[in-house]
Amino acid sequence: MNFDRINEKLSILADAAKYDVSCSSSGSDRKNTKNGIGNGHISGICHSFTEDGRCVSLLKILLTNHCIFDCSFCVSRKSNDVKRAAFTVQEVVDLTINFYRRNYIEGLFLSSGIFKNADFTMERLLLIAKKLRLEENYNGYIHLKTIPGASPELLKEAGLYADRMSINLEMPTEEGLKLVAPDKSHEDVKKPLNFINQQMTVFKSERKLIKSTPIFVPAGQSTQMVIGATPENDMQIMHTANQYYKDYNLKRVYYSGYIPINHDDKLLPSIGTQPPLLRENRLYQTDWLMRFYKFDVNEILNHQNPHLDTDIDPKLSYALRNLHLYPIDINMADYRMILRIPGIGVQSAKKIVAARKFEKIYSYQIKRLGIAYNRAKFFMTCADDTYSQKDYLPTQIKSLILNTSKSKYLKNQPNQLNLFD
Repeated sequence: MNFDRINEKLSILADAAKYDVSCSSSGSDRKNTKNGIGNGHISGICHSFTEDGRCVSLLKILLTNHCIFDCSFCVSRKSNDVKRAAFTVQEVVDLTINFYRRNYIEGLFLSSGIFKNADFTMERLLLIAKKLRLEENYNGYIHLKTIPGASPELLKEAGLYADRMSINLEMPTEEGLKLVAPDKSHEDVKKPLNFINQQMTVFKSERKLIKSTPIFVPAGQSTQMVIGATPENDMQIMHTANQYYKDYNLKRVYYSGYIPINHDDKLLPSIGTQPPLLRENRLYQTDWLMRFYKFDVNEILNHQNPHLDTDIDPKLSYALRNLHLYPIDINMADYRMILRIPGIGVQSAKKIVAARKFEKIYSYQIKRLGIAYNRAKFFMTCADDTYSQKDYLPTQIKSLILNTSKSKYLKNQPNQLNLFD
C-alpha cells in the first residue's frame, strides 16, 4: 500500500467533504455482537464540533471528488480546477477499520461525487458498507449519502447496512436550484426519499411480526439545504423544510451557510464573503421550535414576516409580535402554552407542570429551575407576581432583554476554521 498516496487522497477527499453538514449520527440502535467491533447504539456515538456547528467526529470523506455535474455552488463541480482523487472500495474499508481501532473516529460518513452514472457510484458506496458489516464484522455507525437517480434495488440493499441515509436537496426551491444546477431537479431527491421512507415503514411493520426481520436505516433519513447561495427568504426555506418533514418523515433537515468557493461565478457570493452563520443559527432555532415546541411554521414565518430577526431568536420574536397572548400564568396554562414563554425550554416546562401538581409556583421557585428568568419574566406570571408586561411596548421589552444579553456570534472569526491543519 502506498501510504503517501493514501494520505494525499485522504487530505483531498476529507477537505471536499467538509461542506456537507448533515452528518449527525444520533438515533441508531445497531448494537455490537460478540465477535464484532464498534457499536452504533443510541448514545454510543460521540461528536465534536467546530464553533460554527459542523460535525467532525466521524471519518467524513468522499469516495471521489470527480463529478459529471457542473453545479456552480459545489467545490467538486466538473469545471472547477481542483486536484482530483478517488478511493478504491477496499481503501475506504481499511481506513475506517484502522481509524476506528486507533480511536480516531466513532463511525463513517461517506458521500461521493458522481462518476460515470448514479448506479456506478451507488454500487461502490453500497459495497463499502457491505464489506464493513459482513467481512469486517463492523457494528459501528455508518451514514451513506443516497445518489440521486440510483436504482431502487441498490437503495434498498444499502438501507440494510447503513444506519442513516441522506440526500441533499441543495437549494430550498426548484427555481433556486435551476439557477446554480440546471441539470438537477428536486424530483430527483423526492423519489429516493419517498422510496426509503416507504421501505422503513414496511420493514418496521414486518419486524413487529417477525423478530428476525433485519433493521432498515434505523436512524432515519435527513437532507440538507445550502443557505445564502440563492435568493430564497427565510419563509421559503422553512416552509420547504416543513413540507419535507411531513412528506418523508425526515429525522433532520440541515441548513448550511454557503461558503464561497469560486472567483468567476457572478450568480454567487464572491470569495471572502463571510458565510451567513447567524442566519444559519436562526434557521436551526426555528427548526427546533417546529419539531420540539409544537409551533406551526406559519406562526413564525409568513407573508407578513418572511424574514427571521437577526438580533433576537425566533421564539422571542414571536412573543413580541403576539403580546396579546401574554403574560401566561404558569400555574394555570397547559404545557403547550408554557413552552411558548421565551426563556423556558422543554425540560423546564415539564418540571413546571410536574411541580404545580403539589403547590402553586412562586417566582423564587421558578428561578431555581434554570430558566432564563430575565427574559421569561416579561411573558409570564407566578403566584406572587405583581409585574405585568402590559406597561411596556414590544420595542421596550426587546431593548431591556438585549441590554442584558450577549451574542456569541459577535466573537466569531470571519473565516471558517481549517479542520485539517
